[in-house]
Amino acid sequence: MSGLLALLDDVAGIAKVAAASVDDVAAAAAKAGTKTAGVLIDDAAVTPSYVTGFKPDRELPMIGKITLGSLRNKLVFLLPIALLLSNFLPQAITPLLMLGGSYLCFEGAEKVFHHFFPHGDHAVEEDMDIQDPAHLEEEKVAGAIKTDFILSAEIMTIALSTLEAGSIWMEAATLAVIAVGITVAVYGTVALIVKADDVGLHIAQNARLSVTRAFGRGIVKAMPPLLKALSFIGTLAMLWVGGNIMIHGLHDLGLHAPYEAIHHLAEVASHSVGVATGFVAWVVTAACDGVIGVIYGMALIPVATKVIGPLISKVTGSSAAH
Repeated sequence: MSGLLALLDDVAGIAKVAAASVDDVAAAAAKAGTKTAGVLIDDAAVTPSYVTGFKPDRELPMIGKITLGSLRNKLVFLLPIALLLSNFLPQAITPLLMLGGSYLCFEGAEKVFHHFFPHGDHAVEEDMDIQDPAHLEEEKVAGAIKTDFILSAEIMTIALSTLEAGSIWMEAATLAVIAVGITVAVYGTVALIVKADDVGLHIAQNARLSVTRAFGRGIVKAMPPLLKALSFIGTLAMLWVGGNIMIHGLHDLGLHAPYEAIHHLAEVASHSVGVATGFVAWVVTAACDGVIGVIYGMALIPVATKVIGPLISKVTGSSAAH
């Protein structure tokens, strides 16, 4: 009996340690998650554009595929890579982030360029021709998952940088909690956004009160401009995040002038206003990051279309324009 009681006491002690570890993971995940708020907004703003134009019954299945792809990105690929780099090759993190930032700058700048200078050669027209909806859906989902991979990499890296030094298992558990929580929050919000028009239509057709039916019609009418606004915000977010990654990357690599110039400009602007100084400094910094993202992304367009695209075409046999 005394041996049994001793065993139970040991089990209780282990349970207490495990509970404390769970609390530590939850607290660390909450702290790190708040640091990624800016990238979460970008992710939530970008994704709805990928399901715009499809039949309503395909929207949630597409978001489901993107959600699973996002979880796979974070848990299968990025989490192990982040842990390995953090513990064995930390100097490689900044260059890899800058590669992802370059992609975001290019993607955002190409959208801006296309808006002001619409272009559509034969290859692009064939690519955008909706002859096979299933193929187009696969392409859109793949594009969303590819963009999510870069944003997720930024999220995981930011989260990792906020964690206090500890065991690799503690880091892994915390990053896993962050990955699942962020993915559910982002794509749950996206699902609500893209299905709001269907909900509004149902209310408009089935509600008993005229006020409620009017409210439903208002939701339906509001969704197209909202989706356009989200697409615009998503483009700005790509340029902002991409530019921010490049500026901080250069700063980490020893080129401090761009970062210090933006920091000084933000301080001057915030002190000159005198109110909401933190917000003003953030706005100025984000605007400067976005401008740099546009300039850098525009410079990458000819490189991507004249060098990288044809190279990929030769290697893979796919369309260079695509």
